[in-house]
Amino acid sequence: MKTHATVHSWASLFRAGNSLSGVFGVLLGSILASRGFPSGDYAIITGLHSISVMTFMFSWNALNDYVDIDIDRTNRPDRPLPSGAISLDSARRGIQLTGIISAMSLVLAGYFSSIGDLGLSGWAPSLAIWSFALFLLFNYESNSRFSFKMKDKGLPGNIAISLSVGLVIVFGAASVSKPLDSRSWVVFLIGFLYNLSREIVKDIEDIDGDEGRNTFAMRAGAGRAREVAAFLLVLALAAMLAPFLPFFEIFTDWHVIFVIPAVVSLIMVKSRLFANEDGLAQRLIKRSMQLCLIAFLAISLIPS
Repeated sequence: MKTHATVHSWASLFRAGNSLSGVFGVLLGSILASRGFPSGDYAIITGLHSISVMTFMFSWNALNDYVDIDIDRTNRPDRPLPSGAISLDSARRGIQLTGIISAMSLVLAGYFSSIGDLGLSGWAPSLAIWSFALFLLFNYESNSRFSFKMKDKGLPGNIAISLSVGLVIVFGAASVSKPLDSRSWVVFLIGFLYNLSREIVKDIEDIDGDEGRNTFAMRAGAGRAREVAAFLLVLALAAMLAPFLPFFEIFTDWHVIFVIPAVVSLIMVKSRLFANEDGLAQRLIKRSMQLCLIAFLAISLIPS
């Protein structure tokens, strides 16, 4: 029982479910760019990119709880750190270990790239994306005088989180040496807009418990924040549908039928959002985003 409780506590600290979604994002990016499953050296390199993303997210999620422990003692006392299920020293070691595994996985991907036909030039975009994600992490979580401290600046913090989520798709495309693939960047944009809207709605939902923080919802007010979130969802809807137009020639036009469930879920958000049902609204946004990503995965695996 104790071992089970310990595993559950670490899974909760790392937010394992959300982190595993990063693996899906990498695979989706690689499949979008390859127009199918990666093979050969690319399959190995994509697998290492997936491990790198997953452990990077483990580290960031744990660091977030580590930094926010005083807030969580009040708002979320059942979380692993404030409840004492995991000690601060153990958490610190976990953050360091998963960060090292993430970096070493990426280095190993570079090694496989260098000994094959791909060369290090094909690995360089992956290193750039990973480094930018590390830059975002530092400037979001750190209280150093060298940090932009985006976590305490409202919307910039939401943008940093959403960029890191969207870039997982491009990281996947970079794993197959196609970091500029148009399909991957379209899905990056959709994911960014979805997640930015959801981050704002989550801040509205937590507005009473976020006293002392400088979230966008607290600065702009719940009403204004809802309007911004709704506008971002309109942009996400446009970004989802536009690539199917013959003018852009990014996706085959009739494949738009695959995103209809995501569109329907997205349309349902508005009524919940302006009825002040913020918890339900953000869950609907998450569901719509998941349906959208699954749709693009299916589209990438069928003939044009």
